[in-house]
Amino acid sequence: MPEIEESLHRLENHQLISVESTEDINIGNAEEQRTLRIGTGLDPAQRARMIDFLTEYQEVFAWSYTDMPGLDPSIVKHFLPLDTEKFPPKRQHLRRQRADLLLRIKEEVVKQVDAGFLEVSNYSEWVANVVPVEKKNGKVRVCSDYRDLNRASPNDNFPLPHIDVLVDNTARHTQFSFMDGFSGYNQIQMPEEDKIKTTFITMWGTFCDKVMPFGLKNAGTTYQRAVRTRMWTLVGARIARFWIARLVRSVVGR
Repeated sequence: MPEIEESLHRLENHQLISVESTEDINIGNAEEQRTLRIGTGLDPAQRARMIDFLTEYQEVFAWSYTDMPGLDPSIVKHFLPLDTEKFPPKRQHLRRQRADLLLRIKEEVVKQVDAGFLEVSNYSEWVANVVPVEKKNGKVRVCSDYRDLNRASPNDNFPLPHIDVLVDNTARHTQFSFMDGFSGYNQIQMPEEDKIKTTFITMWGTFCDKVMPFGLKNAGTTYQRAVRTRMWTLVGARIARFWIARLVRSVVGR
């Protein structure tokens, strides 16, 4: 749907951009490249230390779906309570998709099934349509039209941080590390009783999310709660956190 596509394009087009120029470095090897960016303003000693540090701890980062073990369900899950008396379940009928998109949609669905993010779903009372959003690299992000589901879902009022406070707290720091969550939502599991509510329909059958998908009404607040729970001793002191982005700040450049 237009609002989902607009939200995703806005997310991709407004990545954090450093005032300082950056360079790409490969901390992997020629066969399996793992590219990160570091500032060109680092002196040679700082640059060497930074590359050595990132190379040593490269396994901390997720480079593919299979690198994501996910958060322990005892820490956080995304629950999906619904007011079905006011908003009865709805099954959307399969929409037509452009022929050139179908194979790319299937490719992404298969990839997520293999990664353990999706599973086959049967007899769901809630069925949403796929919303394919084309990326700049030609691939497709497969989202779902959860408008019916979101209308039946109450608001989760867990607070998001104030951006102006996060910006003010960066004062007097000299070095910053920006990190973006790799499919961050997919690291949070759905409870067994709720995952069938996320069912979406394709030409090849119906599937549901075993992990929290993009597009659910309270997904952002659940993710923020997970970060606060997991990193509560660091958030505020050294880490500024908003949605799926992290900023680690250092007073001294080391």
